[in-house]
Amino acid sequence: MSSTSDRFDDVVLQHTQAAHRLARWLIGDDDADDVVQEALLRAFRYFPTFSGTDGRAWLLTIVRNTARGWYARKQRAVGDVFNEELHSDAQVVADPETLLLHADAIMSLEHAMSALPDRSRELLVMRLEELSYQQMADALRVPIGTVMSGLSRARRTLRRALSLDPSHQSHQAAP
Repeated sequence: MSSTSDRFDDVVLQHTQAAHRLARWLIGDDDADDVVQEALLRAFRYFPTFSGTDGRAWLLTIVRNTARGWYARKQRAVGDVFNEELHSDAQVVADPETLLLHADAIMSLEHAMSALPDRSRELLVMRLEELSYQQMADALRVPIGTVMSGLSRARRTLRRALSLDPSHQSHQAAP
């Protein structure tokens, strides 16, 4: 008979990278590790109440809720202080080859994604994490039609933002 922690490992922990990517997009690199750690602790604490079959959607819902709470607490704590790191265009990339090959595209996408409303960014990231429309609807507690229309608007807004980005246009024009 498997223990709760073994079952937790099988159902939830395999989705830690997806959780980190979602946290990063929602609140930035600086706090993503802390948010994921807090979300995993919550997930473990409440795992005995988990009755679903989709650990990924369940964990990403917890990450989303944790990130929102984290952000709200942080805003209350520091007010509207400008954070140079969060608002800087500088990026830290471990692999110089990757930087050379993808810098323009990455910066354009990050800039466009950061300019999106929170709900649009959430929908796009959840879809990038390959959640189904139904899983997204369950995670956001909205009807599936709301997810579909919101995702359509988010995609259209992202395309428009990328087409208006001068660095993206020059990147597209390159051979």
